[in-house]
Formats: sequence, structure tokens, C-alpha cells
Amino acid sequence: MARLFSNRDRPYDMGVLPTELLARDPNARIVDSRMPGDAHKERGDSIAPALKEHLEFCFRYLDGDVAPARAPVPGDVVLRAKNLKASAYFLDATLAGVCRVEEADWLSAEHPAHTHAFVFLVEFGREPAPGEPGADWILGTNALRTDVRCAEVAVVLSGYVRVLGWPARGHVAGASLVSLERLAQRAGVAKDVDGTLKAPLMERGFRLGVVTTSYEMAADLPLAALAWPSAEAYMGAPGTRPGWTEAEEASRPLHMGRYAMEKIKRVDEPTTLVLREEIRRVPKRADLFTRALAGDLGEKPARERRRFAVKHPLAFAMTPIIRNLVPLQGTRENKHSSGAEEQNAKAVKALAYYLGVDFAGICRAEPWMYYSHDDEKGAPIGAYHPYAVAMLIDQGFETMEGASGDDWISGAQSMRAYMRGALLAGIMASHLRRLGYSSRVHSNAYSEVLHLPVVLMAGLGEMSRIGELVLNPFIGPRSKSIVFTTELPLEPDRPIDFGLQATCEQCMKCARECPCNAIPFGPKVMFNGYEIWKPDVEKCGRYRLTNANGSACGRCMKTCPYNREDLVASEKLLWLSIEVPEARRALIEYDDAVNGGARNPVKRWWFDLEIVDKAAVRPRGANARDLSPGRDAKLAKTQKLAFFPPELQPPGGTTLQTAAPIDRQAGVAAYAAAESPLAARKRVIR
Repeated sequence: MARLFSNRDRPYDMGVLPTELLARDPNARIVDSRMPGDAHKERGDSIAPALKEHLEFCFRYLDGDVAPARAPVPGDVVLRAKNLKASAYFLDATLAGVCRVEEADWLSAEHPAHTHAFVFLVEFGREPAPGEPGADWILGTNALRTDVRCAEVAVVLSGYVRVLGWPARGHVAGASLVSLERLAQRAGVAKDVDGTLKAPLMERGFRLGVVTTSYEMAADLPLAALAWPSAEAYMGAPGTRPGWTEAEEASRPLHMGRYAMEKIKRVDEPTTLVLREEIRRVPKRADLFTRALAGDLGEKPARERRRFAVKHPLAFAMTPIIRNLVPLQGTRENKHSSGAEEQNAKAVKALAYYLGVDFAGICRAEPWMYYSHDDEKGAPIGAYHPYAVAMLIDQGFETMEGASGDDWISGAQSMRAYMRGALLAGIMASHLRRLGYSSRVHSNAYSEVLHLPVVLMAGLGEMSRIGELVLNPFIGPRSKSIVFTTELPLEPDRPIDFGLQATCEQCMKCARECPCNAIPFGPKVMFNGYEIWKPDVEKCGRYRLTNANGSACGRCMKTCPYNREDLVASEKLLWLSIEVPEARRALIEYDDAVNGGARNPVKRWWFDLEIVDKAAVRPRGANARDLSPGRDAKLAKTQKLAFFPPELQPPGGTTLQTAAPIDRQAGVAAYAAAESPLAARKRVIR
């Protein structure tokens, strides 16, 4: 399903469909119409109740307070429109446009004094065929599923405009003050055909979302045509999605996902040593960012911890969903059910892919994967559910292609994936609870399990040189994970082996490009029972928290050779690295030779802004890093790393109210004395 043609020269605000090639009609008649609906009837075990619960949750945040001052955004209305379109595509909208709001478009005589409408559509998810895994849960819910996705986008975009300093309100089906259908025609994202809206260049149904505002933007024109304008466009030559995409996706069972993970070798144990009996469970208080919040790293990191991930207005607009979903995360009790493991696993994966995750895997939720204590009251956490479902959300190649990895969009990249994961996992866990199975979400906002071992054991990747990151063969390191645990009986997946250990052994690129020299150039070590290239989390955390010229850091993800565009050619390179080990060294060098990981200015779409005192201001600067070949020799020579095993962490029961300053000297000594994986294997054999 990869593309034939690169989108490297296509600005991000133009989207995944070549609609710029379609004829427009400024005199088009705007008529009352209706959005596409479901082709199937809802089933008895439908996910509809869980979808309705989360849709109504999103309704609460479609409007809100406006920032006390206006942001220093360009006055150019074309640039404003491009920025908001790119923001919508960043949030995975399928098509977006802008129009002025006419009085006839309002559904009520009393309405806000908004002049412009930003209109977007999200296409339906691919459904399973009747009788396929997940069909009884999914069929008949596509409109509702897509309304939830539209509501998420509307919440974020309206919040983004408000934090820029302009009033804005989101509108979706069931909570709209405007005619979504009329505005879709005005903005050129859909056209009426015999009383039903039809979107250009796509066959699946869709739903609409709108943000009305007084933020002035350049308007688009209504569509005059819907069909593919040329054979070249159908093939995807503009760097867009080819016309056969939907048919090709339909040829593959939904529960298998879009990526050929079934072709990756499965193994009984991970490719890195895991000594379960030697792993000591750690409290949530041991997490570096939690330590910073408690003051363990000093006053400045503690202050910045409260805002570092949401310093950019777009990330700030995502926080209502992320934070307020925590009370809905679910239950812990366990009723010890059994049976139908394989069928259940396929249905859960089908549901995950239908809702919009990029990868899904399952493992046993073993006790060592759970935290030992919470960080608020210091209360013990028991290992309660027997199964864990791990899912990955792609942070997006195109945005990462335009960024340095540690500039102002980096925090929003992470937060978007965290938000999407929390929302989708919340729907899934809620659905399983309605079926009678205890289930609980573990999000970045609040988790009682460590994601790293869950993702590893669920077979979604291997441990990488980046360290505390499981790297996926198809999208590399550019993902964020979401986990939910459950008592629903599920067939576990097995770990995978695609040769990453040998590749990372030769490749030092992430270490070379790390701004704070926190990724090891040296070999793997044993840390709390795990074989790992252990990064210096204090160095990494301090840099991410106090980065003055950006909102976080993901430079290791940005510059990794596995971070590739979704092309047929990229897949060939992946399989070459898997099947021909002798080619790995050349592939690593080739990535540098073609400037893999350098910034692509065509893909730079965001405004550099920073939230200060609830208003967006111009920051003092923005990181603008490109590649640094040859830097590794000097960095490796001067590198001194620390790590903090359980004995150097705050003990279980320590709360956020008690500071436990980091002992860096002890951490450096602990790293220097670390056992090698080879020695650990020999010791275990003895």
C-alpha cells in the first residue's frame, strides 16, 4: 500500500489528494444536502455505545476561553489558511477548505459573530466484511466512528485558534450551530450529487467537521468536478495517494493491519535478554519526568516540567482531551474469564485498525510490567489484568521531515499521538467493559504499566540504540504507544526479529545527532534485568524539559535511517536490510549520503510560537539542526553516561511532595560498573 511517487516536493498544506487539479466553480449553487451514512445495520454487540460516550465527551470542548492577547501570526490570509489546513492534515483529516459563513448557513438566529468557516472531512474507516473478525462489533458504526474523529479534530483546531487569540467554535454532527453540508460545498471539500454529498477522488463515505471563527483566512472555491483529472494523478504522480488505495486496502483482512507484520520473523523471546526473575518493579515516582516534577532535578526543570510538552499552541489545544480522559480510563477488577483467545485477539485488532491505530499487538501482562506504586499517594499497585493490548500511533513522516526534531512542533507531534491513542484505546476499553470484561487504559497522562516491555513482548518492534524505545521495522522509531490491559482472553503475539540488533550495532547516527550526547556510542549493558543500549535519561530529560528553542525533542527519531517515507522503494530497502545482512553497512552509509534526517523546508508548515501566561508569543529562537557527519568520534571520546537502577531511585511509597535529588555521581559509577549482556548470559547458564 506504499506509494510509487515521493511527496518530497509537495507542501504539506496541499494534503494527500490532488484536489488542486480539479476545476472550481465560483457560481456553484449551494443546496441543502446530507452526509453519507452507514451501509450496514448496527449489530447487537456494537461499539456504538462506547463511541457515543466519547463523542459526547468531545462535545464539552468544542468552545472555550480565548487567549488574553493575539499571537504574532502573519497577516497574510493565504498563509493563515495554509497553516490551518496543514494543522488539520497533521491531525489526519482527509480534506480541508475555507469559506466565508453566510447568514443562511447558520441553523439558529442567535449565533456567534463569526465570519469564516474552516471545513474538513474525515473518511470512513475500512470495515470488515460480514463474518470477518470484529464485524459484529464494527458494522453499522462508521458514521459514528468518524464523527468521533471529526470531533477530536474540531476540538483541537478550535482550541488552537482560540489560543492564537481569536474566538472559534467547533461544530460536528449532533453539536453544530451551522449547516455542515452547505459549508462543505462552499469550501470546496464536497459536492451535492442527488441529495447526498460526494467527496472528490475517494469512494468511501465521510463525515464533516467545521470550525467557525473571526480569524480571517483566504477562501477556497466550490468544486466543479469530482473525478480523477488524469492518469498521472490516479497513479499518485503529484506525490499523492493513488486511486487504487481503497481497493488495495480492501484486499487485505482488516485485523492484519496495513503493514505486512506477518512477514517479519517471530521468535519465542525478544532479541535482547530479559531476565524476568531479576527485574525489580519500580514506582511511578522513578520516572524521570515525574522526578523532575517533584523537584529532584532542581527548580528550573520542576517549573518547566509543567509546560514543556504544551509550550506550542497546537499541543496546548490537545490537553483538554488528554487530561480529561483519565477519569474514563476504566476498571482494575479481574473476573478470571477464559476461552476464544484467537477469535478475541483478531476482533480486538480489527477494531484497533478500524478506529485508526497504525500497529496493534498483544502480550501477557506479566507482573514485572506493572509499576509498583503510584506517585500521588504512594499506594501500591497490584498486577491485576492478565493481558495487554499495545498499539502504536505514527507521529507522521512529513512533519518530521520538515522539522529538526527539537524545534517548536516536536511537542505537538508527541501530544497528537498520545491524544489519538488515549481516545481510541478509551473507546476499545469501554466497549470491552460493556461486554463484561474488566479493562483499563494506560495513557501518557496516567499509566500503571511500563509501555516499553509491553510493546516489546507484543511483537511491535525490537530494542534500539536509542535505548528506551522499541523500533518498528516499517515506521522506525517515530511512534508513540498506547496500552490497555484487560481480562478478555486473548491469544498473545510473539516478539519479532528483523535484524535490528546487528544494524544498531553498526549505526551510531542517533548517538551522533543527539543534542545532549545522551545516547550511548558503546555497547549494550544490563539494567534492572534488561539488555539495553541504556541512554542517560537525566541528560535527555534535562534537555527536553529546558529546551529554550523548541518544545521538546525527538531528534533521535528524526535522524534514524529507519525513519523513511512510505514508498515502495523504502520497503525494498527494509527487506534488503532484513534478508541481506551484508548490505546493512552500505544502507547506513547510504542514508547519510542522501541526507536522510536533514530538514526539508517544503514540509515546514507550523508557526514558531510559545505559550507564555496563557498567550502565544514569538519565542527567542528555534533550533535549526541538520546532519553532523564526523561528530561521532569527538562525542564518543568525551561521553560520560549515568544510569539510575532501582537502588538509586526513590523507594516505593515516595510521593510527589517529597524531593529525592538525583545522585549523578552514583549514577555514573553505576553505569561504569554495569554488567555486560554476555556476562549475564554466562552467569545465568552457570
